[in-house]
Amino acid sequence: SHIMAERAVNDPKIDFAWNSTVDSINGENSVESLTLTDTVTGEQRDLDVSGVFVAIGHDPRSEIIRDQVKLDPNGYVLVETETTATSVPGVFACGDLVDHRYRQAITAAGTGCEAALDAEKYLAALND
Repeated sequence: SHIMAERAVNDPKIDFAWNSTVDSINGENSVESLTLTDTVTGEQRDLDVSGVFVAIGHDPRSEIIRDQVKLDPNGYVLVETETTATSVPGVFACGDLVDHRYRQAITAAGTGCEAALDAEKYLAALND
C-alpha cells in the first residue's frame, strides 16, 4: 500500500537497492548477505542483511493470456461480478490474476476455491 511504502522509505533501518537483481542469498546458518547486480551498470556488490522478504503477486503476470481474455488497463483479468468467470465461457480466473486490492496468499487460495466451484458448476451445466 502507499502508506506502507511511505513508512518504509522513511524508516532509517530500511535500505532500498533500486535497479538491482538478487543473484544469491548468502549465509551459513542464516541469511547474512545478498549478492546484488546493478541492472544499469552491471556492477555486483554484497549487501549485509539479516533477513529477506520476497514480495510476490504485485504483478498479475497475465502476459500469456493477454489476447485470450479481457484484462483491465493494469493487466488484471476481468471477471463477472461475484464469480470467477472470465470473458471466455469455461475459463475462470483467480488469485493474483484478479486481485488488485489485497494480493495475499490466503485470499488467492480463497479465490482458487471459488474458481474450482465455478468450474464445477459450469461443467455440471454442460451435462444438463
